[in-house]
Order: sequence, then C-alpha cells, then structure tokens
Amino acid sequence: MAYQRVKQPKISDVIMGQLEEMVLEGTLKPGQRLPSERELAKQFDVSRPSLREAVQKLSAKGVLISRQGGGTYVSEDLGGAFSDPLLELFKTHPEAQYDLLEFRHALEGVSAYYAALRSTAADKENIRARYNALQEHHENKAFDKEVYADVDFHLAIAEATHNMVLLHMMRALFTLLRQHVWDNLQDIYPKPEIRGKIHQQHYVLMEAILEGDPDRASQAAHDHLAYVEDALLQQGKEDTRLKRALRRADLTPR
Repeated sequence: MAYQRVKQPKISDVIMGQLEEMVLEGTLKPGQRLPSERELAKQFDVSRPSLREAVQKLSAKGVLISRQGGGTYVSEDLGGAFSDPLLELFKTHPEAQYDLLEFRHALEGVSAYYAALRSTAADKENIRARYNALQEHHENKAFDKEVYADVDFHLAIAEATHNMVLLHMMRALFTLLRQHVWDNLQDIYPKPEIRGKIHQQHYVLMEAILEGDPDRASQAAHDHLAYVEDALLQQGKEDTRLKRALRRADLTPR
C-alpha cells in the first residue's frame, strides 16, 4: 500500500494563518499598526524573510496595508459592509432609525448574553474601563466625547463575546452606530431625567456582565434599547406638536 507523503506547511503560511486569526479574534484591529518586522519575527520565533513573505501575502489579500517608510497596518476597510451612500440613506430617513434600534435589540442582546457567559478577567477589566470613561464624560457633560465612549462601551461588550462574526458585525456598524448614538443624544439628552436613566442602564448592563449572569445581561440590553426607543418616540411626538403649534401661530390673524 502506497502512502502519500505529508507535505509540511511553509513557515510563511503558518505565520499568515496566525496573523489572520489575530485579526479575526480582534487582537489586531482595523487601522492598527503592526509591530516592527524585527519585533514580529522575534514574537513568532521565525526568520524575517518568512515573516516578510507572510505579510506580502496578507497585503495581496487586502488584509494588511504596507506604507512606504511608515510600517504595516491592518486594513481599515475590513468589514466595510456599509458604504457611505447607504449611511446617508439611514441618516436621512427617520424610520430607518427605528429599524436600526430593532436590529440593535437583536445584536446587542446576544452580545450581552455571551459576554456575561464567556468574558475573561481581562475582558471584564476592559468593559469596566470603558464604562469609567463613559462615566467621566457623562459627569462633565462632554457630549461629543460621551458619544465615542458610549460606542466603545458597547464594542467592548462585543469583544467579550469571543464570537468573531458578532464582533466584526459590530465593528462594521461602528460608523453607523456612532452616528446613531449621536442622533439619540441630540434628541433626548437635553432632558436630565432621560440622560440619567440611560446612564444608569449602562451600569446595570455592565454589572450583569461582570457578575456572569447572561439572562440578566441580555434583558438589561433589551431594557436599555426599549427605553431609548420609547424616549425617541415621545420626543418625536413633542416635536410634531411643537411644529403644529407654530403653524397655527403663523395662521392666526394679527
């Protein structure tokens, strides 16, 4: 019986596979600069020519981008499923905001559930750090910074799921989510009671994840988004009433 010879994988292919895994699991993020060639070769315990070949292959795939004299970066286009024209349509059609909230219900409920179930000590530390940044901007009423911190908090939860698809779906939505959160803040944050309630909901969500309670975490995510949706609907009704009153005022004889 003839046996087929087992082919040994090329070192560069092994390195490429490990780098791809680091991108998929979120260790290497879109736009992040890789360590120098010397440092990476030392970390992987391989020769620099083998490492260089792996980087070239990933660059050809569009995963990495090498800049002349400026190092090698993870492509910022990874997960760019939402093009600028589509983002513009979402922003200019108010009904899409509620569709997005509905989508976030599904996505973030699952994220919270698995983050509570799977998060490591390092994940929990990261979530708490993101919440603390959110807390600081909330107290200082730095709304612009609070928007970024809000999105970072939710993305930290997605990272803690250890689900590559879920993480990259959230990352692909990053620009859209940031705009969406900003739109929400502009509409409802001027009201202190609403703003305080939303911030408290972030705390409840974090605590459920840190305590490892997946059902409570999922419910906290749903409660948070349901409250935001209701607040936006109420604000929309108030805006409609205000516009109607202004129209009446314009029509009243003077």
